[in-house]
Amino acid sequence: MELVTLTVVLVIALALFFDFTNGFHDTANAMATPIATGALKPKTAVLLAAILNLVGAFLSTEVAKTISGGLIREGEGGIRIGPELIFAGLIGAIVWNMLTWLLGLPSSSSHALFGGLIGAAIVGAGFGSIDFGVVLSKVILPALIAPVTAGLVAYSATKLAYRITRRYDGKPDGRDGFRYAQIFSSSLVALAHGTNDAQKTMGVITLTFIAVGVQAVGTGPELWVIVVCALAIALGTYMGGWRIIKTIGTGLTDVKPAQGFAAETSTAATILASSHLGFALSTTQVASGSVIGSGLGRRGSKVRWGTAGRIALGWLMTLPAAGIVGALAAAVAHLGLVGIIIDAVVGVGVILTIFLISRRNQVDHSNVVSEVADSGRAVKIKRNPKPKKVKK
Repeated sequence: MELVTLTVVLVIALALFFDFTNGFHDTANAMATPIATGALKPKTAVLLAAILNLVGAFLSTEVAKTISGGLIREGEGGIRIGPELIFAGLIGAIVWNMLTWLLGLPSSSSHALFGGLIGAAIVGAGFGSIDFGVVLSKVILPALIAPVTAGLVAYSATKLAYRITRRYDGKPDGRDGFRYAQIFSSSLVALAHGTNDAQKTMGVITLTFIAVGVQAVGTGPELWVIVVCALAIALGTYMGGWRIIKTIGTGLTDVKPAQGFAAETSTAATILASSHLGFALSTTQVASGSVIGSGLGRRGSKVRWGTAGRIALGWLMTLPAAGIVGALAAAVAHLGLVGIIIDAVVGVGVILTIFLISRRNQVDHSNVVSEVADSGRAVKIKRNPKPKKVKK
C-alpha cells in the first residue's frame, strides 16, 4: 500500500512537471506571431498568455475525460494499468518534450504524452489495454485533419485580407492595423490552448486515481486537480518557450500583421471546436499549419520544404519516440520500488543534462526575434511588386 501511495504522489508530481513543460513548450502557439510582428513585446505576450491559459483551463473538461476514460480500456478490475505504468509514460513524454525544446522543434506535447502512455501500457498490460478506436478517432485523425484545416482557413483569410486592403495608387494600405487586431486573436489562441492542453494533465491524474480505486470510473477531474493543473501550465507559459517561438514566429515565414491575425484566428477556431468535441488535439501542429497557410496566402510565396519537412518529421516521430521511451521506462518500473527509483533518477538526469546543454546557446526574450533572421523559412516571400501607376 505504501508503494502505491508513493507511486501516486510521484505520478502527480511528474504530471504537473509535464504540465509545466507543456506550458513553456507551447507558448509559441499563441504568441510567436504577435512577437514577430511587434504587436506585443515578448514579456508582455507571455504574461498575457499565462493568464489566459489559466482561465481557459477552467472552461472545459471534455479532453480530460477522453484521456481518463477513453484511451485506456477497462477490465474486470477497472483500468488495466497501474500508477507505475502511468509514471513510466510520463517519463517518456517529458524526455521527448525536453529534447524537442532543446532543438527548437515545434513538436506536439500532446502526442508525446499519448505516445508515452501507450508505450508503457503495451509493455505493462498488452495491446488489449489500449482502445485503438479512441486513439484513431480522437488522436490520429485530428492530427491529420486539424493542421490542414487550420492551414486552409488561414490561407483563405490571408488572401481575403490582402485582397480587401490592396491598393494600386501608392497610398498606405492600412495593413499595419492588423497588428492591433493580433492582440485579440493571439489572446484567443492562448485561451483556447488552456481549454485543450491543460486538460491532458488533469486526465492523467484522474486516470491514476481511477487506476488505484480512489475515484469511480467515468468521473471527471476533481476541482483541486483542475486548479493545480491550471496553475502549472500558466507558470510554464510565463517562463516562455523562446526556442519554439523562434522557430514558429519567423522561422516558418516572414510574418506580417495581416498574416498573423489570419493564422491566430484560424488556430483558435480549430482548437476551440476540437476542445468542445473532446479531441485531444496537438495545438502545436494546428499553429504551425496556420502559419504556413497564412504564408502561402500572401502574394508571391512558395514553400521551403527543408524547414517544413523538418517540422513534419518531428510530428511523425513524436508518438513512436515517446512510446519507445515510455515502454523502456515501463519495463524498468516492473521491478517495483527499485525500478521506479531508477526511472526517476534517470529521468531527472536526462532533464538536467538537456537543461545544461541549452545554457550554452541561450534563447530568451532579448534575442528571440533577432536570432531568427538567418533561419530557414518554410515559406519564401518575394518582394511586393511596385504599385501600378494610375493613368490620368
